[in-house]
Amino acid sequence: MTYDKSALDDLFSLAYEELRRLAATVRQDQPSATLSPTALVHEAWLKLAGADSFAATSPLHFKRIAARAMRQVLVDAARRRNAEKRGAGAALVTFDEALDVPDASADGVLALDAALAELARVSPRQALLVESRFFGGLEVRETAELLEVSEATVLRDWRAARAWLARELRHAS
Repeated sequence: MTYDKSALDDLFSLAYEELRRLAATVRQDQPSATLSPTALVHEAWLKLAGADSFAATSPLHFKRIAARAMRQVLVDAARRRNAEKRGAGAALVTFDEALDVPDASADGVLALDAALAELARVSPRQALLVESRFFGGLEVRETAELLEVSEATVLRDWRAARAWLARELRHAS
């Protein structure tokens, strides 16, 4: 189904507070952050609203698409920061059961994006799972529904993806 702009506005209104909460979690405790949670959500919204059409099957699908838009905004901002300062910074990302937030320095965000891109090549479902859970804030149940797999499969893939990403990010630093 294709939503018109007014339907997309309605979806955004419903998801706004949750997206803002998630953006605050992703950006918390980062003194070098150039985007506030509100700015991150708004930039993601501009990416979504700028599309000629928006196809979605459910609010859950919208949250996944919004998560991808927030990831893109964070990566773009990190690339701009790196282009400005060509700076140092360790790429440290931890994924534990509590969904720890990665180092949101420019290098950390870029390393995570590169690792997720490689994971998408190796295991597209695991990459989508990480993006949905980390950037989209989806719970295990929601992720299972989105991916059309069991919750046990989501938990198994989550453990495997966290281990794979941790190894990749250690090698990147």
